[in-house]
Amino acid sequence: MTTEAERGWLTPMRARSAEERHRVSTPLELFFDLCFVAAVAQMVAPLHHDISEGHGRHGVSSFLLVFFAIWWAWMNFSWFASAYDTDDDVYRITAFVQIAGALVLAAGVKPAFDGGDFVVITIGYVIMRLAMVVQWTRAARSDAPRRATALRYAAGITGVQIGWLVRLALPEDWLVPAFLLLVAAELLVPVIAERAPGGPTTWHPHHIAERYGLFTIIMLGEAVSAATIAIRTGLDLGEHVPALVSLAVAGLVIVFALWWLYFDRSAGGLLTSLRVAMLWGYGHYFILASAAAVGAGLSVAVDHYSHPAHVTAVVAGYAVAVPVALYLFFVWLLHIRPHRRRPLVVAYLVGAALTLLAPLGPAPVHVVAGLLTVLVAITATLGRRRTPAP
Repeated sequence: MTTEAERGWLTPMRARSAEERHRVSTPLELFFDLCFVAAVAQMVAPLHHDISEGHGRHGVSSFLLVFFAIWWAWMNFSWFASAYDTDDDVYRITAFVQIAGALVLAAGVKPAFDGGDFVVITIGYVIMRLAMVVQWTRAARSDAPRRATALRYAAGITGVQIGWLVRLALPEDWLVPAFLLLVAAELLVPVIAERAPGGPTTWHPHHIAERYGLFTIIMLGEAVSAATIAIRTGLDLGEHVPALVSLAVAGLVIVFALWWLYFDRSAGGLLTSLRVAMLWGYGHYFILASAAAVGAGLSVAVDHYSHPAHVTAVVAGYAVAVPVALYLFFVWLLHIRPHRRRPLVVAYLVGAALTLLAPLGPAPVHVVAGLLTVLVAITATLGRRRTPAP
């Protein structure tokens, strides 16, 4: 670890210990997360409007495509920083370049949603990823034992970015297949690089768990923000005030419960191997995207109450229920199932299934809030019972 006295313009990028004590997120990492909020906020608003206007398929597909770019750039920086955070001046400036790329990406969200124009988003994404090439090149120069690993990362990222730029020139019919192919290539880069002869990078399990937890909080915070703006707009109309207040309370209960269920226990102890950690990290795409999409869903529910929307009550209910159910399923898969506590394993799956049925009845948002409250109660009781000693 580079101390404050040792930090300078350019210091050797030595690998940090995976067993370092008291490893926590740095101010730069927290600032990095905060700046990514702008891009996420730009995605949630058009998702909400597309669903409310009856264009749910377009909105969801655009949201998932754009969210991948944000999530993958954030994820790669976080794992790199866990192993090689020198906090020198060049490291900080390179991180700022990545933040700038995220803001460029945010500026391209509207054209992407409105007309399928991904030029600005691609440019912003490539800026973020090429900044990571600089970081990996530095690591290759300083960390001799893992030089092959770092060089594989640098070469793989560079090659895929060329692919993203080439995609801009492809015919429209090829865009989706090319996107899927490039996503697969992005996901394979760490899998191939971490298996280089020099061995994997020295990521810190508890630091990684904390980083993902902080980003999950940001996504849930975005859900609160989006729902608050929608409810305030509805209240300004002066109609349906009791229903909107009730909906606001139910929405808050949903977000509070989602936070509780994710953070009921630390995930650091689950990351026991590279394979497990990669699956855990990749699976968080669905947790993070679902958490952000809950805000859009609550906004759609507000639209349905406050003024005529182009969707039925069932569709408005599913705008909340689907992301909540996905969130529950992947929290179960990544956090609950590994502990093998049968009552909780069953409770989460039942909760997700009942959540998907809620929109078929009255007051679906309130029903979902009630189901999550019950699940929190089960988690707070059964989940904390100690296994009796043999």
